[in-house]
Amino acid sequence: MAAKDDLGKRGELLAVAFLVDAGYDILDRNWRCRQGEIDVVALDGDETVFVEVKTRSSIAFGHPLEAITMQKLARLRRLAAAWCGEHPGVRRRIRIDAIAIIAPLGGPVQFEHVRSVF
Repeated sequence: MAAKDDLGKRGELLAVAFLVDAGYDILDRNWRCRQGEIDVVALDGDETVFVEVKTRSSIAFGHPLEAITMQKLARLRRLAAAWCGEHPGVRRRIRIDAIAIIAPLGGPVQFEHVRSVF
């Protein structure tokens, strides 16, 4: 279990660096409430972006994006609304994105950024 947790943390760090390199401003990381957690909240121009990060070391057990179900997307939408409720000064359009990372040990990292997944 620890290896999986370490991979997830590494993926989130890689995703944040990827977003910063793409010009996003990071507003929040690992934001939690009773309903769950948002991996990354970022600002992209005039949009507040809620980012779900999924990381795998390979695709042997499926692509990382396959782990984002309709139920997960619905929860992300509720979490985005909760985050906005706690940050009333942030008045922008919102978007939910996903970043899939394939990060083999000792190999090149692959990123797939899907904008507006929901």
